[in-house]
Amino acid sequence: MNKFKTEIKWGFIFTGFALLWAYIEKQLGWHTDQVSEHLIYTNLFGVVAIAIYVFALKDKKQTDYKGVITWKEGFISGIVLSAVIAILSPATQYITYVYISPEYFSNITEYIVGAEKMTQENAEEYFNINNYIRQGIFTSLSMGVVTAAIVSFIIKNKKK
Repeated sequence: MNKFKTEIKWGFIFTGFALLWAYIEKQLGWHTDQVSEHLIYTNLFGVVAIAIYVFALKDKKQTDYKGVITWKEGFISGIVLSAVIAILSPATQYITYVYISPEYFSNITEYIVGAEKMTQENAEEYFNINNYIRQGIFTSLSMGVVTAAIVSFIIKNKKK
């Protein structure tokens, strides 16, 4: 476990930023009266997520590899980071939609159905805590692995 101390630390940092982002979205009204904007602007968190991966893998490079890291080492670290984030994701989703924004699912469902983008039944199947927990885990793993591959390529040293 000590071998992955850096990834665990950054997994918790990522989770903290995800919760902060959810709080900011709520304060900006993207979970309430401006819920239509949420579908667009929530994607901006991707910039934050990529930045966290960059900082995490640079930290891994400096702390655990004395400033010299291969693509493979960075990629493995990024995969572990993605796994930590995925493991923490259900708690993140729960805190977000039970404590930070308990009205989000009813608001987004009302908006989507009112805009005739989905039926009531389809919207309720999609916009619920269980589905968001599954999506959070899958997204953390899939996007995390892609991000890890790219960031590892950028921060790797030419020779080791």
